[in-house]
Parts: sequence; C-alpha cells; structure tokens
Amino acid sequence: MNVRTRFAPSPTGYLHIGGARTALFSWLYARKTGGVFILRIEDTDRERSTQESVDAILQGMDWLGLEHDEGPFYQTHRFDRYKDVIQQLLDSGHAYRCYCSREELEQMREAQMARKEKPRYDGRCFGREDAPEGIEPVIRFRNPQDGAVEFDDLVRGKITVSNKELDDLIIARSDGTPTYNLTVVVDDIDMNVTHVIRGDDHINNTPRQINIMRALGFDPPKFAHVPMILGGDGQRLSKRHGAVSVMQYRDDGYTPQALLNYLVRLGWSNGDQEIFSREEMVSLFSLEGINRSPSAFNADKLLWLNQHYIKTLPVEELERQLQWHLQAQNLSVANGPALTDVINAQRDRAKTLVEMVAISRYFYEDFDSYDEQAVKKQFKADTAANLQVVHDELVGIAEWKGEPIHAAIHSACEKLGVKLGKVGPPLRIATTGGASSPSLEITLELIGRGRALERICHAISFIGSTMMAD
Repeated sequence: MNVRTRFAPSPTGYLHIGGARTALFSWLYARKTGGVFILRIEDTDRERSTQESVDAILQGMDWLGLEHDEGPFYQTHRFDRYKDVIQQLLDSGHAYRCYCSREELEQMREAQMARKEKPRYDGRCFGREDAPEGIEPVIRFRNPQDGAVEFDDLVRGKITVSNKELDDLIIARSDGTPTYNLTVVVDDIDMNVTHVIRGDDHINNTPRQINIMRALGFDPPKFAHVPMILGGDGQRLSKRHGAVSVMQYRDDGYTPQALLNYLVRLGWSNGDQEIFSREEMVSLFSLEGINRSPSAFNADKLLWLNQHYIKTLPVEELERQLQWHLQAQNLSVANGPALTDVINAQRDRAKTLVEMVAISRYFYEDFDSYDEQAVKKQFKADTAANLQVVHDELVGIAEWKGEPIHAAIHSACEKLGVKLGKVGPPLRIATTGGASSPSLEITLELIGRGRALERICHAISFIGSTMMAD
C-alpha cells in the first residue's frame, strides 16, 4: 500500500499545539513509510474562515519544517465536485431533501427528551414527494437503519457503533453549501487518503463518514484517533492554560526542533528516550507507539528541551534562527563580533533565543547605565584605582585574544595584591553594564579592544563622580 496521509485544518484560528501534533504524526507516518503527506485547508465555513488564519497555518507548518508533498488544497475550490456527489447520493437514494423548519425540529427534540429518548432526527422527510413552496431544503444523508459500523482504530482498537445511534445528518445546507462530514469524505476519496490520523474529538464523526463513503462505493481509510492534550489541571488544553499559536512559540524564542521534539513525546513514546533528532523521529515513529491516554502539557519540560537545543544545535542553525529575533528586538550585529562567536559564548546561558539576544546586546551596542544592584555591591572607594591598573595591563596586550586578556587581568591582581574576586566583578560591570556574562577573557575579546578599554575608562569616571557626590 502506498501510504497517503493528510493534515486538514480549518482556517478559523491559528495553528495550535493540538493541530501541530496531528500534523507532525501524519507527516512522520508518511515519511516513515515512504508515503505522501497532503495539506488540505477545510475552509467551507465562510463566516469564520479567514485568509489571516490560512497564512498562519502555512507559516506554522513552514517554521516547523513539516513540508507537504501535495497541496495545499482548498475546499472552497471544490464546490462543483461536492455538488456532483450530493446529486449522486440523491439519485441513488442515499440522500433526501428535508423541509423541516427550525420550530418543527425543536418540537421533535422536546418530545423525544420527554420520552427520555436520545434527541435525533427521525427521518420524517425521507420519501417525501411534495416540495413546499418558499422553503429551501437541506439535504440529509440516509443513514443505514440496521446493523453497526465497526472499524479497527490503530490507536484505540476495535470500535463498534450501532446505526440506530446515528441519525440522518445534513450534508448540504439550505444555501447549497456542503457540510464537513460530506466534504471530508469526498476529499479523502479523491485524494486517495489511506490513513486518517486526527484527534479523538473526531471519533463521533467517523461512523457517519464511513457510511457515506460506503454509500459512494468506496472502502474507508484506516483511522488513528489521537488522545487529547490536557492542561496541568487535567482539563482540555486551552488558552487559559497558556496554549498559544505555534508561531507564538517562535516569537517567544523557542526553536522548531525543541517544539517538534516536545510534540512527538506528547502522546507517543519510544521507551524512556526523551531527545529525538528529526531523523530519529522518522525512523522510530509508529502508530502503535501512540498512547491511548491523554497527555498533559508541561511548559517547564518544553523550556528544558529548548535549552538543550540551544546548547547543541549547530551554530549556523542558531545563527539562522536568531535573525528574526535580532530584527524583532532591533539589534544590529553589523558593528561587533561575529554572531557565531557570540552564540558559542552564550549558548549555555540562554533558555530561549529571545533571552540570547537580550543578554548579548552589550557586544554590539554601548549602554548608558549600569545595573543598580550590581553597582551598589561592587563599586567601592578603591574600585576606580583597581580598574585603572587593569586598564593599564590590558593596554599593553599585543594581541587582543582570550589568553593574553586572562594573563593581563591576573597580572593586575598580582600588582594590586588582591584576588580575582576583588577585580573581576567590577570589571564585568564596567564592560557589560551588568553582573552576568561569559568568562571575562571571552567577554572582553568579543567586545573588542577599543570598546572594552573605553568602557573601563567610562566606569572609572563614573565611580569617581559617584564617590564625589556621596
């Protein structure tokens, strides 16, 4: 079998975590089996679908690197095809026009509930030959009245639903537009989809879709319904749990590698392994490895994974990803050290790419103030004199590199008769504006000779003026 999977989001909002996981699982299974991954935009809800949401979905898929082999296909471009299929179902007796008013349907529902029956359409318009004037009918699929729908879900196992539990669902609205359960069946048939991997909130739709597909003379694909994602309180993940769009994670400084790694473990496992490269995901993924139980979203674990990838990704890849954040934070790296050198100096110190840019600004821009708490703790009466000795030692360095800088700082300490702890922290504040940076020799080397010496002089003057003011 040539495996063909699809991801079919509705463009009524952003690409969220649950949708991204569905897309990932579908993509992985296609790649694992040498199959085809299809992207389909289910945009028949004209009132809620927006181009902005379409763009957000495409942007999210691109950022995650989940490239599609076919598509994107848009359902709004296929209305003529759906119309033909609806007519085919009408002609074969598998569908009929329903003229029931909203009031009539409500009365039917109330009567059924009064009899303690499950509310469902009772099929009263099936076989009706008159066509009341002034009423545009909906079209309903005539669901089989007997038997059951049985299918082997690749995650949940055998599922059986009695046809008596299923009513005659609407497949075309009164304005002629097709409904979800009709369009998804037609698309899956036309696109030769072999495996439908989706959230388990679609399980109730599956028996209906199987019946429509069989009425059209086709065998259904295989289904794999993935359990939902929960928040920390055990409720379905939502905005109140901090669930945001995939692109918000990009904006917050997460790498796509970290998010994909987190998503693949959110409902799938391979023993106790936590870290998966893209290649490992493809080679190890299986539908059988998907858990039946819901998974809980853990923001701390995602942040831990992000920190891991910042530490371990090739520096060139981090450099590429940082470009967006540099622009977003309005930091130009044209006047300063090579960005790759700064990344290597900071990668163990940053949990997000946003943080990496923020803590690296002093390499490229001068600052006009110091961290107040650091100044109170480290700038003392003798600090200016100590920094002057350090400055004089640094001035004499022939080559502005880490080892000579390290030697010059230690030479200054020897001349002053003090330990590094007396000189190092003030020197760091003087050259970076704060109390935290990579090792002093790396920091000063990257800042550059001229800028570093100028900042030390500025700090000496600042300390002098401060002490006089006091």
